Amino acid sequence: MWIVAIAWIYVVVLMAATEPTVVAGIMTFAFYCALPLSILFYITGAKRRRQRGQKPQPRRQVGTRRESPADDMDDGGGDGD
Repeated sequence: MWIVAIAWIYVVVLMAATEPTVVAGIMTFAFYCALPLSILFYITGAKRRRQRGQKPQPRRQVGTRRESPADDMDDGGGDGD
């Protein structure tokens, strides 16, 4: 895939170099190379992005789980009455 993209960039750079004005060369490069390749790479990377988003979360240790927010509250010491 990368070799095809590099070859396409080379071809479009040569096409842009033969344009009569600099603005036409930049537009040729943008619309024949940058835009299509960015769309192509976005589409082909969708599977990789989907897999990256579904990684399993690391599991907590059994002793670190809190049952309720009230477990964190301090009752002010004393004998617990």
